Amino acid sequence: MAFMKTEQYESTPNILESEVGLVLKTYTADQTNAVAVNDRKIIKAGSVYPTNATGAKGLVFEDVDMTDDEKRPISVIVAGRVLEDRLPATVDTTAKTELQALGIVFVEETEVVF
Repeated sequence: MAFMKTEQYESTPNILESEVGLVLKTYTADQTNAVAVNDRKIIKAGSVYPTNATGAKGLVFEDVDMTDDEKRPISVIVAGRVLEDRLPATVDTTAKTELQALGIVFVEETEVVF
């Protein structure tokens, strides 16, 4: 099974505050975790994996197109510093507590305007 299909649909903002201390693990994502973006099923970078509730294991590292796949391997942040304001959705308080226990630091900074 090949996962080599590439299609550009939009630009994703950087969610990392720093790469120092960044730890990624590979997990298997289901198409049920994806949301509809135009005619594609996408898991957005910064989404809580596997669900934004109890049992959170990390944050999705990069956008994943699940349109053509029921399951596929994805990179998940399990430790590191992320910019909370750039995440695609507000992290549930229970999930946030679990993610902080893993080693994810949520940085609350105001956006720099150039």
